[in-house]
Amino acid sequence: MPTPDSRLPTPTLAVLIIVENLPVPFDRRVWQEARALAEAGYRVSVICPKSRGFEKRRETIEGIEIYRHTLWEAVSPLGYLIEYTWALAAQFLLAMRIYARTRFRIVHACNPPDLMFLVALIFKLFGARFIFDHHDLSPELWEAKFGSGRGVFHWLLCLAERWTFRTADVSIATNESYREVALARGGMKPGRVFIVRSTPDLGRMRPGQPQPELKRGRPFLVLYLGTMGPQEGVDLMLQSADHIIKKRGRQDVSFVFIGGGSEIPRLKAQAAASGIEAFVNFTGRISDDELARYLCTADVCVAPDPKNPINDKSTMNKILEYMAYTRPVVLFDLTEGRRSAGDAALYAHPNDPVDFAAQIIRLLDSQPLRRQLGEIGRRRIEENLNWEIEKRSLLAAYIAALK
Repeated sequence: MPTPDSRLPTPTLAVLIIVENLPVPFDRRVWQEARALAEAGYRVSVICPKSRGFEKRRETIEGIEIYRHTLWEAVSPLGYLIEYTWALAAQFLLAMRIYARTRFRIVHACNPPDLMFLVALIFKLFGARFIFDHHDLSPELWEAKFGSGRGVFHWLLCLAERWTFRTADVSIATNESYREVALARGGMKPGRVFIVRSTPDLGRMRPGQPQPELKRGRPFLVLYLGTMGPQEGVDLMLQSADHIIKKRGRQDVSFVFIGGGSEIPRLKAQAAASGIEAFVNFTGRISDDELARYLCTADVCVAPDPKNPINDKSTMNKILEYMAYTRPVVLFDLTEGRRSAGDAALYAHPNDPVDFAAQIIRLLDSQPLRRQLGEIGRRRIEENLNWEIEKRSLLAAYIAALK
């Protein structure tokens, strides 16, 4: 595995980052990468979708040029085909516009989907290099969203993944499991694959004073942060909340779910049908300042992502953010989840909402255990899992791509 090169380059090169599933700077990983590259001397342009709060078609933030296009959130196989086709066309047109302005030398594409290699392939004809930033395992993500059937769409996703790796000059993996995929399934050479974890920026994420009013009149607050789609397990978390409130008779806990996603209407209906809506608060997407207030207040933070082929291999950013704020974590026992949290979490039997509820109650009933796990988590972030370390690998990947 390549080791980070401590020598920071002093280039005057332009780069283009393309991301589809979240706007920038809301996408924290992509924004961290863009800022690190700009600080190292690169001229950075980003193509991303519009979203609520990020409607401007063009703006410059901290010297980073951001170009946004319209996009809707698909929920069906046909919808994804339309979404990806539209997005690819928008990305290509914007990339042509940016190339005319900057003559970028690197195209840095962040999946999903695994189609942006088509944009990179065109600019490789003009001497650009292609870095594939592997955020999601697209074939496994498809299975998690739509079941285990392996029809034509699944086959196309596998084909697109192979072509993406074959087109890439360098691949960036978010963890060890993704690096193994790049080597085995992608056929990448070990020296061309760099691990760049999605880790917190210690300068921006630090513990603060709790805000008791966020608990909505109850002694305890359990917090979920993240996207709410079919594969995130928020439905299992609601089952755990139902068990805590009704089976275990706990009327002293509020549950807050922070983030957006296609499943929110169904999840709200599930909470109402269970009769626990008075204990549950869906905030939607909120500002970073408001999020920090919640994270400083929560007694327990949860990552209910069920065990399946994609979640077992993926690093959940929310776990590391919880740890940065000294929050104890409950999650199902997943391979990369353990690699992230270590001894800073309690682990429930995979996909068992009753055992998940039991681990939450264990933490609620022990302030010393909550404090101990929170301190362990913060120490892991400070010593190993922070952006100051990871950005060195990012810059080393760029040096390798240019060789």
